[in-house]
Amino acid sequence: MKLYYSPGACSLASHIVLEEAGVAYSAEKVNLREKQTESGADYLAITPRGAVPALALDGGEVLTEGVAIMQYVMDSAKPGALPAAGTLGRARLQEALNYVATEVHKTYSPLFRGLEGAAKEAQLALLDARLKVIEDRLADGRAFLTGTEFTPADAYLFTVTNWSRPMGHDLSRFPRIEALRARIAERPSVQAAMKAEGLLK
Repeated sequence: MKLYYSPGACSLASHIVLEEAGVAYSAEKVNLREKQTESGADYLAITPRGAVPALALDGGEVLTEGVAIMQYVMDSAKPGALPAAGTLGRARLQEALNYVATEVHKTYSPLFRGLEGAAKEAQLALLDARLKVIEDRLADGRAFLTGTEFTPADAYLFTVTNWSRPMGHDLSRFPRIEALRARIAERPSVQAAMKAEGLLK
């Protein structure tokens, strides 16, 4: 398998999950502005969506969308590591993944476009409201988003909340999320993926 990524982008979550799964894979950086891979390939020829992550499979197919990639990797490489399809546990995992994708990730996205003044303040307030839902969910003492076990939802939340600091967004008002982030950051898979992307020395 081959992961196409941009350092620190949402593709980091898929990178973490590939490390967590312990599978053999390669990774290639993509210049999203130029739509070109590090080796000079036309990224739009790999995926017309032009976004990361994309995972090229051994059979020649390309899988996109991090939520799909992360579940596919874990299900195929470590069967049984995630809750089984059709169980409430799997529905809870998908609930968490979709909340991070649609409510948290997509609330960060406009901040990349240089919002200023009242518009930025309003977007940050919306982000805080989205994160408070997670902060409140963690009030039951759970170690990770869906319970006692690390899942792709944790990798995804860690990845997107990494964007707070460069955006001037204060996470300190969410101490449970900060504690969760600290637990996730200690995982060897997270450190390996971040080092591979040049995010850690």
